[in-house]
Amino acid sequence: MKLITAYIQPYKLPAVKEALQKAEIYKMSVSNSLGCGQQAGYEETYRGVKHKINLLKKMRLEIAVNDNFVEPTINAIIKGAKSGKIGDGKIFVTELSRCIRIRTGETGVTAIG
Repeated sequence: MKLITAYIQPYKLPAVKEALQKAEIYKMSVSNSLGCGQQAGYEETYRGVKHKINLLKKMRLEIAVNDNFVEPTINAIIKGAKSGKIGDGKIFVTELSRCIRIRTGETGVTAIG
């Protein structure tokens, strides 16, 4: 079992969701996030005062999958999020030691579904 965490551009979310659905991956959590990377932000002027904006809006996806779905999930995220420009995002894969479905009490790979 793995937890795949991806940070992507907000406008790429519909394309990533579509690519995941085509790969038969339907379960995910999505949240708004702020972060910075190689983009280094930008400057904005508000009422004559310059402000450096270095925390940019991103979308955070968390998807728990069984081992046989790891590569299809990663490939779908890349397919939907890639533009070839700095700021496309990052994908992290971490080991899940335990998963429990609250409704039924199932554990392990059956709890992920």
